[in-house]
Amino acid sequence: MAGHVAGPEAPGCRVSVVSPRRRVTASGGASLEVRPLREVDVLVVPGFELRPGTDLDALLGRLAPETAAIRAQAAAGTAVVSLCVGAFLLAEAGLLDRRRATTSWLHAGELARRCPGAEVQPRQLVVTDGGVTTTAAFSAMYDFALDLIRRHHGARVARATARVALLDDARASQAPYVDPRLLPQPGREFSQRVMRRLDQNLAERYDLAALAEAFQVSTRTLLRRFAGETGHSPLVHLQGARVRRARHLLESTDRTVAAVAAAVGYQDPGTFAALFARHTGRRPSAYRAAFRRGPEPVGSAGARPDGPTASDRG
Repeated sequence: MAGHVAGPEAPGCRVSVVSPRRRVTASGGASLEVRPLREVDVLVVPGFELRPGTDLDALLGRLAPETAAIRAQAAAGTAVVSLCVGAFLLAEAGLLDRRRATTSWLHAGELARRCPGAEVQPRQLVVTDGGVTTTAAFSAMYDFALDLIRRHHGARVARATARVALLDDARASQAPYVDPRLLPQPGREFSQRVMRRLDQNLAERYDLAALAEAFQVSTRTLLRRFAGETGHSPLVHLQGARVRRARHLLESTDRTVAAVAAAVGYQDPGTFAALFARHTGRRPSAYRAAFRRGPEPVGSAGARPDGPTASDRG
């Protein structure tokens, strides 16, 4: 598409699907027509199906021919790119040691555990370090493609291609998409009880002493036990929970930013906006513009209002 936008005089890209195997079946059962491995300028490594409970060691063991091919291409000086959990194959090939990397936020923790020599950056959409590029989940392939187009054809062609393809060429982070409820949670009874109380009282002022009293421990013990189980403080959890609730309200209601701030415990919209931007990479108004999905149904019959109420307008 970028070649068409750039015009017939611009150098184009030739794309080949290559594999060390003669036959490749993609997730879902579709057979891919592949060519033998050969010298390329950029090797793009796709992800693979990684379901909950998957034996990742066994799966990566079955992909040993792919890992060896990736390692050989990198040793020959080829630029290597992974899409989503393809980063695990790059890690197996030894390409992420002492490099910055990313992958889907859902699997970033596992990548960091398996590859302690890498600096995993779960908020980033695309990370390039020393000729090795890693990307976040499925749609981040488009962010990489636009970056590749920008470097080869310039910003004008990249912008025009994004418009033709209906893509957002200004995304900078996968933070707005993170849903911590989908992340694996080990058994942490005490911290989970504290988090549940905080989650149920988002609009209340944070009072550490009152929180400790509710659980019949000292503030020092509360902080120590909570940090021991989660790695952070109750206030950090509360701020994250407030931002998640604010995201939902911005996406699904017509409340003003000030009203959303008040609903999650912030009387100063400026303080709320700064916290929200720190967590999501976008100011509240910009987040709403990007992720707005219409008001939720109201009333017992599920009818939608004709428009915002007077208190919602602003």
